[in-house]
Amino acid sequence: MELPLILFYVLSSLTVLSALLMVFSKNPVHSILYLIVTFFCISGHYVLLNAQFLAIVNVIVYAGAIMVLFLFVVMLMNLNSEKYSFGRPAKILAASLVSLLFIALTVGIFSQSSATQQTAVEVGTGDLGLIHNLGSLLYSEYVLPFELSSILFISAMIGAVMLSKKDEELLD
Repeated sequence: MELPLILFYVLSSLTVLSALLMVFSKNPVHSILYLIVTFFCISGHYVLLNAQFLAIVNVIVYAGAIMVLFLFVVMLMNLNSEKYSFGRPAKILAASLVSLLFIALTVGIFSQSSATQQTAVEVGTGDLGLIHNLGSLLYSEYVLPFELSSILFISAMIGAVMLSKKDEELLD
């Protein structure tokens, strides 16, 4: 067996194992730590695909900044002190409607996509993970999904703040 194939199987098994541990962990801090391991394993997959820039960005942005933000939010919410409810039914209905809107928007984008089938790229080529190719593709062909993901992140942060507030604080 070749070394990249062995590394692929090891990284894949670690990714699946840490993702399962993240989902089934009772402690939210442990779940976040397992998610960090999952991000590092995914970065290893990027390195195997010769996309070093994506690997570094994944480690810096996701495993670094976003996970620190998640850890901060979990500690700020103090989940171990009391049980939280999701609040009033109107809040649940509003969150459900916004979620359905995003699902419908995503399905609409994918159904209108012109890409029918993607061809496999030879891994040995040296220009697969170049920043110039990634940037030009991201800001030309995939600009709409890129901007929609930023809107999704903003709405997720607003939803997290709304869920962490108590109903009495929202009425004041």
